[in-house]
Amino acid sequence: MDRETVVPHVDSMPGDRAKEWVSYHQEHAAPSTYVYDFVWDITEDAEGPFCTDVDGNVLLDFTSHVAAAPLGYNNPKIMDRMAEFDLVDPTKIAGQDFYVSDGSRPGEEQFPGPAALMDKLTDLTSHYGMDTVFLSNSGAEAVENAIKICYDNSGGGKYGITFEGAFHGRTLGALSLNRSKSVYRRDYPEISGVVDVPFCDDRSCTAETCSCGFFADHELAISKLRQKLHPEKGSIDASEVSYVIVEPIQGEGGYRFPSDDFADELASVVDDYDLTLIADEIQTGVGRTGEMWGSDHYPMEPDVITGAKGLRVGATISNADIFPGEKSRLSSTWGAGDIISSMQGVFTLEAIEDYDLLDNAVARGRQFKETMRDDAPDTVVDVRGKGLLLAVEFDTKERRNAVQEAALKRGLLTLACGYKVLRILPPLDVTEREIDIGATMLLDAIEDVS
Repeated sequence: MDRETVVPHVDSMPGDRAKEWVSYHQEHAAPSTYVYDFVWDITEDAEGPFCTDVDGNVLLDFTSHVAAAPLGYNNPKIMDRMAEFDLVDPTKIAGQDFYVSDGSRPGEEQFPGPAALMDKLTDLTSHYGMDTVFLSNSGAEAVENAIKICYDNSGGGKYGITFEGAFHGRTLGALSLNRSKSVYRRDYPEISGVVDVPFCDDRSCTAETCSCGFFADHELAISKLRQKLHPEKGSIDASEVSYVIVEPIQGEGGYRFPSDDFADELASVVDDYDLTLIADEIQTGVGRTGEMWGSDHYPMEPDVITGAKGLRVGATISNADIFPGEKSRLSSTWGAGDIISSMQGVFTLEAIEDYDLLDNAVARGRQFKETMRDDAPDTVVDVRGKGLLLAVEFDTKERRNAVQEAALKRGLLTLACGYKVLRILPPLDVTEREIDIGATMLLDAIEDVS
């Protein structure tokens, strides 16, 4: 496959072999969130955003596996370096009991492992004063450990504050923080003391004309969050708040970007009441928005960052003072022990820096937005994004779903979020040609269902 010339082509979607594989997979798989019957053939050609399915269809993947494959398929920036590594077994070790090295001196590794990844992450969060990392398997685990260390650090604080529309994961603790679709939380037990307040996006909210409900007093620009914490009139004692957790840009909730006034007020409240702020960067981090962290776009300064997806592992990053000092308060058999994933994480972060992929994300994201805004019909009510975290919002949910299906039949993979939004997540090294192909395919899909 030549990435510079390949184009998507589809004979049938899903094809007969894909249907066979889906049926086989579902024989024993619990019901989950599979979007459509796309079956990637791992033995066939795939590079960058292009991949081949089991029926020989070539598709343009603008999902990056929900941002978990930030450089797309078989990227030589990763694969060439991984090929030098003579794989060992086990590649997962009991990482809270043992350490791992390639035999070189620290900082001189040819094959960087968990220690190198943690060193890299503290360097990339040093502007927030972070110097300590706990690695885990997933984003949900990263969030679980974030709230654990905050509860521990607060010395018994009983409140957590989350935001309407939030999504932080599917384990029980993380579910307690979710405020997007009700199906995620229904009938599950929850952590007590989690309070929610509105999240204001940049299309509808200023302090003077707040339509989302975050600003309770327009004249004074006082938010509901500040009202709840007021020492005399409020319902929550700020000293009993363990954490405030926020997605810098809401993902599952609909790719909602915070308004400037909302971001300013959140930063101000956190500072005024000395609250611990957790930034959930699982989807917005690792260069996706054109900055290394989504938080870098806004005035709020996190005390804890949760990362995963593009990092290839889960990571809870903070300052040593926030982490428990007592052993066994945090631990995991696999935590800090996935050798290959840690190596991929280091190589990914280095590639983003070495190949100026933050700048590429900004330029290619701007190209996609300009193309869509110039040529999309009135059924597209908004095109928004930062970097390559992109969203196309439609007039109805039904149209969004129809466009997603039409795009798939043309060979373009996209994902839904919110109520009537398509999210677009090309790899961070996506080219001008590939953006042009993807935008054209999406516009054609929109025309198909208009």
